[in-house]
Amino acid sequence: MTTARVQPTNINGVAVDQLFQTIDAIKAAPAIAKFKFRIRNQWTEGACNNSTVDTYDGAGQNLSRSKPFVLEADEPSVLLGKDTAANPVEHLLHALAACLTTSMVYHAAAQGIQIQEVESSLEGDIDLHGFLELDSNVRNGYQGIQVKFKIKADVPDDQLEKIGQLGPRHSPVFDSLTKGVPVSVTAERL
Repeated sequence: MTTARVQPTNINGVAVDQLFQTIDAIKAAPAIAKFKFRIRNQWTEGACNNSTVDTYDGAGQNLSRSKPFVLEADEPSVLLGKDTAANPVEHLLHALAACLTTSMVYHAAAQGIQIQEVESSLEGDIDLHGFLELDSNVRNGYQGIQVKFKIKADVPDDQLEKIGQLGPRHSPVFDSLTKGVPVSVTAERL
């Protein structure tokens, strides 16, 4: 973030002074910028499984959440699930929406831009021919994702569009989805 320091110290629910202190700390000790997030998943039955979010590494430390978070996944009944939770590709849309929004409001706050409200709607297109191995020319995952933001801020229209682009420009999830990331998979006996 290369922005001028602004007042007040809390903008969009972001403690801007702490944000700049974090930036200064990372400039002074670049190694503390490295984070490793992890999740543990347990299959229960059918399409149902739960992931637990607890420990992570960051700022040169092994850290843990104040309490573990449990994320549930299932499939809708039309896809042979019990429809008890969002499915994994819906979780992916949520992760993208949340990361785009957080990136937007943090970077806007660093620039002193007050945002009153942000809403987003996301849609993703999947063709089951890929997942079901019916057509090798069809990918298993999303063929495309559309994101639409609605932003309430006291800024001119041209600046509103620039605010909307802060998310894609800085979001780690957007970056991972649009530029790809190596994923290694291993299996061992339980």
